Amino acid sequence: MSLHTISNKFRHFFHVVSNIRPIIWIGSYVCLMPVFALIYWWLPDSQFRIPEGAGTDFGSWLYYSIVTITTLGFGDYTPAHGWAQAVTAVEVMCGLIILGLFLNAVGSMKSEIDVESELEKQRRVHYVMEKEKLMKSIPTVLHNINKFLAYCYAVTTPESERTGTDVEYNPDFKFNDMCDLFKPTGLPFDKTRMPAVERLMKCSSQTSLSLDSLETRVDLTLWPDLLESCFTFVANWQMFSSFDVLSEKATALLPKGEHGDEEEAERKISAEIAAWNGGTDFQSASGMLEIGELYSFIKDNASIARQLETEITKIANS
Repeated sequence: MSLHTISNKFRHFFHVVSNIRPIIWIGSYVCLMPVFALIYWWLPDSQFRIPEGAGTDFGSWLYYSIVTITTLGFGDYTPAHGWAQAVTAVEVMCGLIILGLFLNAVGSMKSEIDVESELEKQRRVHYVMEKEKLMKSIPTVLHNINKFLAYCYAVTTPESERTGTDVEYNPDFKFNDMCDLFKPTGLPFDKTRMPAVERLMKCSSQTSLSLDSLETRVDLTLWPDLLESCFTFVANWQMFSSFDVLSEKATALLPKGEHGDEEEAERKISAEIAAWNGGTDFQSASGMLEIGELYSFIKDNASIARQLETEITKIANS
């Protein structure tokens, strides 16, 4: 066996020994006392020099064992012959070795505590830094989320019901409620005349980019629920837009092969949505599959947007 192999084995041995808790070494140290006392009790009294009038019961030998293993050596009981001397020497060596291993374990535990304390300090600093970066991003993210929910409200609410300034997305909207998705949003902050569905698509893209940027700039693993919600929103948008069903122009919603007046086609689709009674089985009707994809997208991502709003507000207030 080479010296290198022996060195590795010793290194592994001391690594294992150092990981044993100090309480175990102290327990072993204490347990050795009655074990050696029992051995002394079994040995003939002639193996020892015993003071006149001193006892030779188990209690007396336990006293001798304690004095021996702690290396006090009062000298009242002394080993006089071979077996007594050998056992006494073994007990002294065991005591010294165990005390050495105990001190080594204490040092190892202290180092472990110091390392853990330093890691905890670094984790706290990291958390503070990441939260500071998150707090700077929160206004923009919340603004995009609120706009997204507002456009979801516009697309899923008939134009006749979009009244006042109370813009509250209804998660229980029906498919027929999307009949006016080609009409302008009518939202207080939207002064354009663009179709509500087109505004929703633009806002969805902006919100997705905002959340994707947030995941890149901030370590969101510190807030697992927020990370999951951001990831799901972005993934849903990417899968939805990859179908190339909805583009920046509302005309992308027109059935394939549709020709003629654009406004007439939009009125036709709106009428079909208003009269739809096929539940969520959009496969059965030509032109409804695309609207069905939009319906599912809004249902899913609006719910996630509300979760994001709640989670971000909770973090900001913590």
